[in-house]
Amino acid sequence: MERKTIKTEILAGLKATNKKSLSMEELAEILDMQKSDDFKLLVKTVAQLEREKALEFNKKGRIKLPFQPIEVEGIFRRNERGFGFVTIDPEEADVFIPKEETNFAMDGDIVMIDIQKNADLFSDRGAEGRVVSIKERKIQQIVGEFTAFDVDEIAETDLFGYVIPKDKKNAQFKVFIVAEGIQPVDGSIVIVEITHYPEKGYAMSLEGLVTKVIGHKNDPGMDILSIVIAQGIPTQFSEEVQLASEQVPDKIVESDLIGRRDLRDQQIITIDGADAKDLDDAVTVRKLDNGNYFLGVHIADVSYYVTENSILDKEAFERGTSVYLTDRVIPMIPQRLSNGICSLNPQVPRLTMSCEMEIEPNGAILHHEIFQSVIQTSERMTYSAVNAILEEEDSETIKRYQDLVPMFHLMKELHQILELRRKRRGAINFEDREAKIIVDSAGHPVDIELRERGVGERLIESFMLAANETVAEHFNRLKLPFIYRIHEQPKEEKMQRFFDFAAALGILVKGTKNTITPKDLQQVIYDVEDKPEAAVINTMLLRSMQQARYSEDNYGHYGLAAEYYTHFTSPIRRYPDLIVHRLIRNYEQDQSDATKEKWAEDLPEIADHSSKMERRSVEAEREVDSMKKAEFMAEKVGEEFDGIISSVAKFGIFIELPNTVEGMIHLNELKQDYFHFVENQLALVGERTRQTFKIGQKVRIRVTKADPETREIDFELLEAEELPPLEVPKNDRLNQRRKPNGGRKNNKDSAKYQSKKADRSKGGKEKKKKKGKKPFYKSVTKKKKSGRKKG
Repeated sequence: MERKTIKTEILAGLKATNKKSLSMEELAEILDMQKSDDFKLLVKTVAQLEREKALEFNKKGRIKLPFQPIEVEGIFRRNERGFGFVTIDPEEADVFIPKEETNFAMDGDIVMIDIQKNADLFSDRGAEGRVVSIKERKIQQIVGEFTAFDVDEIAETDLFGYVIPKDKKNAQFKVFIVAEGIQPVDGSIVIVEITHYPEKGYAMSLEGLVTKVIGHKNDPGMDILSIVIAQGIPTQFSEEVQLASEQVPDKIVESDLIGRRDLRDQQIITIDGADAKDLDDAVTVRKLDNGNYFLGVHIADVSYYVTENSILDKEAFERGTSVYLTDRVIPMIPQRLSNGICSLNPQVPRLTMSCEMEIEPNGAILHHEIFQSVIQTSERMTYSAVNAILEEEDSETIKRYQDLVPMFHLMKELHQILELRRKRRGAINFEDREAKIIVDSAGHPVDIELRERGVGERLIESFMLAANETVAEHFNRLKLPFIYRIHEQPKEEKMQRFFDFAAALGILVKGTKNTITPKDLQQVIYDVEDKPEAAVINTMLLRSMQQARYSEDNYGHYGLAAEYYTHFTSPIRRYPDLIVHRLIRNYEQDQSDATKEKWAEDLPEIADHSSKMERRSVEAEREVDSMKKAEFMAEKVGEEFDGIISSVAKFGIFIELPNTVEGMIHLNELKQDYFHFVENQLALVGERTRQTFKIGQKVRIRVTKADPETREIDFELLEAEELPPLEVPKNDRLNQRRKPNGGRKNNKDSAKYQSKKADRSKGGKEKKKKKGKKPFYKSVTKKKKSGRKKG
């Protein structure tokens, strides 16, 4: 056997084995080189391959192939603390990227990474990697607040000043503004086009040109507008789009009624919030002679006016959804349509898509019809008025709507039947508290009100769910290309984590991690409903769920325990609903192969884009809410409140107040003991006192900080409900004892230690900067002359 052939055979043998490493004897056996001379030759060849770094020995002296990094492409998501995650496949876990391995990638960049550590399923640790290169920069422009340099600084640096981005994930960066083009005044909120990205030596610095001044930071509503623009959400319609909306008639003509079923003689009503202006759904309920219920759900036919490939359609597609913020709505289609001809205003004819259902007393839908129609609603009802009627609290309201009162009671009856049917099949009901932030004319928050969902709100929800399921099932059975709202089964690893967590609390969950049904999970919620651990179980279960999204494939809706589900009922504010209406009209006229092929090709992009725009909208709404809540609490600094622990992490505990405001108590503020984080129970346990902090625990706090800019609210703990102490896992205590000084003064896992370490590191870097390199803005002119390489 030639030496070259032996090398090849050794490497092939290592690749072919299912073991991670082999002993010399095992390798000899595989290659049939156990004889003395052959074995000596094998040892010599292995030694040479090690020198050539073609193989290596592990700590136990076993032979293995060296780790070969494989470069893969993904989307980088930056955490505000500097580290990040890369999404390679939405179906797979993200790859963690340490702060020092990001290679100056920014949030949203398309990057190439190599995997440094593979995922370890047994320890529940994900894969870890490093960014090798940046293929595409996602952030082309940023929105932020401009800080002006004085005349001398401008002359010295050739810069107007710098901008701090409004986006929280990028707020640690400074964008230096080249002294060209627009020169804003200090405090302006501006849009900056990025010309240079972070690089070695300037990791937190960018460079750009101001392309637009939006306003001043002190202008009313500028704080919200900054967030909206930073998220890339368009705030105005172009002149072209506005002009197209003005071409749409504001009244129905006879030709619009061709091919439509006339339902104007029926008693049909809308039920919405008092401040709603875009009324897109109307309902009617009556009892049939056979004892069944008749439910009519009539939805504004927006697709009749927003026609395929028109400029209005393209704009609606790009926006994807309306965005609802504290003091404003950013609509998907111009308000002339959304509040006008498309809104089901009372006592005027409106074009609709209807889904009529005959429902048995057990909630089963016996028959249904889906068709184009015209309606004229009898009344524009509010949730509060319907709730007052059903609870018989307001005699004046009952008298005013006396002709409709019997139908409201019938609606309540049908709603209870539909709700019970959903519960029986296993729909998971997370009772989430919603809050409405009340602002004054200047946009300043003056109060936070809890939204209570009465029967009026819930019955409309039941009717919309019934229509959505019926429409989805109808087109699925016809085997036509369609768009669905899907919610997939939880991932096995997340379910296993939930099982472990529930078991630690003594709660037995039926089913297995890969076969568990919504009904099994619903039962867990019911079992702990009145127990102290109800809050923590609800929280952990919610975290175990996947995110709902749009898809051209029907995977059902796990949370609703529905085999078929779509969004049909809100075409004024959601583009997928508009598409569902367009599909209904198209398929009514043409179900040819060409039509089916066209939609099969178009729907994947529509579903994917709509899901992304929905997430963008949710992110903007959350940011605005967080900012306004912090602004509201800024005036409460020093005040005391009761709350409950809503989450526990290694670095501290989160407290939620009755008004839904959430703040944090940092671990280094809990000075009474050294606290261990017990991950499988999401708890902090004091080593000496055994004091325990868990989700759902009642506490008394004092507000110490509230910063609208960072959205951070900090609390100080005053009192905590006493709980039975938890045991710290033995390995945690053992590790603790091995640390110097009992693991207290030098405990490297403690937030206090890490904070001091960061301060020392920061201080050291600052000293180095003073002695060495000039600040970024002092070097820009020289860099420009030397031709600094772009991003």
